[in-house]
Parts: sequence; structure tokens; C-alpha cells
Amino acid sequence: MTNRFALALLAPVAAVSLAGCGINSVPTAEENAKAKWADVQANFQRRANLIPNLVQTVQAAAASEQDILTEVTNARAGASQVTLTPEQLADPAAMARYQQAQGQVTVALGRLVALQEQYPTLRSQEGFLNLQTQLEGTENRIAISIRDYNEAVRAYNTTIRTFPDAIGARIIHGAQPMTPYQAVTPGAEVAPDVNFKQ
Repeated sequence: MTNRFALALLAPVAAVSLAGCGINSVPTAEENAKAKWADVQANFQRRANLIPNLVQTVQAAAASEQDILTEVTNARAGASQVTLTPEQLADPAAMARYQQAQGQVTVALGRLVALQEQYPTLRSQEGFLNLQTQLEGTENRIAISIRDYNEAVRAYNTTIRTFPDAIGARIIHGAQPMTPYQAVTPGAEVAPDVNFKQ
């Protein structure tokens, strides 16, 4: 009878102990980070979808600056080819490749915006202004989604490294730290330079 009583008391204690060992918190934090990563990808895709419209609008008014427009188009195409699955979020090399591809688009877009400043007729075109506003909004969405993703990664990485969740993270889930997104745009601190001399 005392063995049954002891087992009856032990069962709730064991359940609470297991719950405190990352059984639920580790996968919850991991899924949150993956969802935030999906937001980052969705915003980069939105930017990639806007670029062809922006390029066509600018081409009509600034055909002489074909090099910049080609650079934007090529950067967009290159960034669209580099993908990162949720399973690769723990791979710093895969994250670096993705960040580099997106950084090239950012640089090309910076040159395109500088180009429109040189052409007053572009600024007055309603279509261009609308696309530029959408692009600026998308860049803000990207920044916010990257911030949210990095916060989710920080929370996940903290969860899998702190006691008692670390026990379940290692033993039960085999959890690996995720890689935060870092801006790797070369020369991002320098304003884009547009040279009109041929």
C-alpha cells in the first residue's frame, strides 16, 4: 500500500520535472523562431516581386542607365536562387550565403534610388513614387522581421542553454543553436555613388 501511495506521489513530481526540462519549451521556442524566419523570407520575396515593376518604371525614364538597372535585376535573380530552409538555420555558412545574396540586392537598390535622384522626371512619376514607397515599406518590414527573428533565435538559444531546459534540449530534442541574421552588405555604411560619366 505504501508503494502505491509513493508511486501516486511520484507521478505528478515526475511530470512536473519533465515539463521543466524543456519537453515543451524547447520545441515551442524552435517553432517560434522558424515562424519568424518564414516572415523574413516572405518580406524578402515581397521585395523580389516589387523589383521587376520598379525596374520597368525606371527603364522607361532612364534608359541610359542600363548598367544600374541590369545590376538590380541580376542581384534580384541571384538572391531568389539562394534559399534557406528552417533546417539550415543552425548552419552559419548557409545563413552567410543567404545574407550575402540579400545584401547584394540592397546595394543595387541603393544605387537605383540614387539614380532616381538624378532624374527629376522620375521623381514626378506617380508610378515610380508609388513603387518607391512600397519598396521603402518593404525594407522596413524586412528590418522588423529580421529583428523579430533574431529575438526569437536569442530566446531559443537561451532556452536550450539554460537549466533545466538544457537537459531536455540535449537529451530529448538534440537541439542545436540557431544562427541569427546579420547584415553583411558590403559598404553599407557608405552612400551609393552614381557616376554619369561614360
